[in-house]
Amino acid sequence: MSDMKNQVALVTGGSSGIGRATALAFAQAGARVVVADVDARGGEETVTQIRQRKGDALFVRTDVSKAEQVAALFASALAAYGRLDCAFNNAGTEGAMASLADGTEENWDRTIAVNLKSVWLCMKHELPVMQKQGGGCIVNCASIAGLVGFPMAAAYVASKHGIVGLTRTAALENAKLGVRVNAVCPGIIHTPMIDRATGGSAEAEAQFLAGQPIGRIGRPEEIASAVLFLCSPGASLITGQALAIDGGWVAQ
Repeated sequence: MSDMKNQVALVTGGSSGIGRATALAFAQAGARVVVADVDARGGEETVTQIRQRKGDALFVRTDVSKAEQVAALFASALAAYGRLDCAFNNAGTEGAMASLADGTEENWDRTIAVNLKSVWLCMKHELPVMQKQGGGCIVNCASIAGLVGFPMAAAYVASKHGIVGLTRTAALENAKLGVRVNAVCPGIIHTPMIDRATGGSAEAEAQFLAGQPIGRIGRPEEIASAVLFLCSPGASLITGQALAIDGGWVAQ
């Protein structure tokens, strides 16, 4: 586990799943953690879990697709802790499943706003802070859907491919400024999103498992470990990368 004592980490989408696991991992490593989510109940529960483990955390209810709420998030984070060393831009939605031709404009706009616009908005605030400090690490949550196509998920796939592109652009712009920017691309991970996709059906879960070379569904903690590594000194030469954490899915 990395030593992040005296560092400050931000996690969006921190109310459950990968976001919660990563917030807890940052806190376990010694970081003070800012948790952001539109789900206040879940976000406060994440903070409670961190404090029960003797960690220091703050929850800020935020719709990361709204510029004014993102600005307020960073104002609150800096007022509380005065700096920002690591950021995990994780908030996202799967959107509605439909063929590209049958997809609605409403679903397209919402999915792009929550998944892609939010990462752009957050980095617009994160980068200046980290540049001024002389360093920092940003990890954006893309998906294997940011590396390959998936039928019936045009908006989701487009948003996740966009995150990979944003990540690479930000990494190049900041490579000489001490700020590293990477993306993680989770595969099939046991999260509320996957639970919604399977509907609790053993048959649907078996279909997901059939595409997993490793033979099991991943755990949120496995993504959290990768995020912390990318934010650690051990990853000091890594920037602009989209790391697939997928049990071999995209290697097929």
